[in-house]
Amino acid sequence: MRAIEQQRAAGRRRRWILDVGWKYVLALVIIFYAAFPLVYALSAAFDRRGSLAGSARLFNDVSIANFEALGSTLYWTWVVNTLVICGTAALGAVLMGSAAAYAFSRYRFKGRRTSLTALLIIQMFPQTVAFVAVFLLLIALGEVVPALGVNSKIALICVYLGGALGANTFLMYGFFNTIPMEIDEAAKIDGATHFQVFWKLIMPLVTPILAVVGLLAFISAFGDFILARIVLTSESNWTLAVGMYQWVSNQLTSRWGLFAAGSVIAALPILVLFLSLQRYIVGGLASGSVKG
Repeated sequence: MRAIEQQRAAGRRRRWILDVGWKYVLALVIIFYAAFPLVYALSAAFDRRGSLAGSARLFNDVSIANFEALGSTLYWTWVVNTLVICGTAALGAVLMGSAAAYAFSRYRFKGRRTSLTALLIIQMFPQTVAFVAVFLLLIALGEVVPALGVNSKIALICVYLGGALGANTFLMYGFFNTIPMEIDEAAKIDGATHFQVFWKLIMPLVTPILAVVGLLAFISAFGDFILARIVLTSESNWTLAVGMYQWVSNQLTSRWGLFAAGSVIAALPILVLFLSLQRYIVGGLASGSVKG
């Protein structure tokens, strides 16, 4: 009798391992894979020696020397530059994308379907193919309007806005189509203009997709290195991605401690933005992906 119960218990354990147990092991591997780089960067940020070799043991030396050393560099200037550029690019992406999506969703004009298809096809080409063209264009523009030339933050914002307009418009277009046309018609019967319908009626209803597009535009500009490196040439105009790369670009004089400390602080704006907009992210992405 006891032998039978032991066999049944062994069978239940085997079934639990095959059905559920392996998922816990897989989850632990994924958590370790995702969390280890973050923990290692945090450990390196608090290590005063500032070398990767000295950070073999996590939190072996805890000091805020690297954070204090950031004040002797242009780090905080780069932070301001990054927040200004990314914030403006995100706001512009939301306004321009929503206006274009509203037009495609609500108006019927010649070439509408072709334009939508063209936007989708253009987004399939990688931005790397446009780097040379963007640089030559900015050089030419700078000779006429210096504010739109090379080494201008306004020029970089314009490049970001143009590069993301197609994808943002297509993403918002699907969400705008979920808003019933009857709402627009009722407002127009009451005397509302096209701008009042768009700004006061439709925009509040599409807040989730606006939050998603703004967040994606902010993160994309925040992490961009190549375009920012091409457009911004003076050190005082650099963004965080370009400026901090200089600290580790030379293998002999790499300042990994400073780089890690700067990375930890640089992650805070993204973290705050995610936490403040998280309730919109899932709903906005799912609804925006619906075909109109």
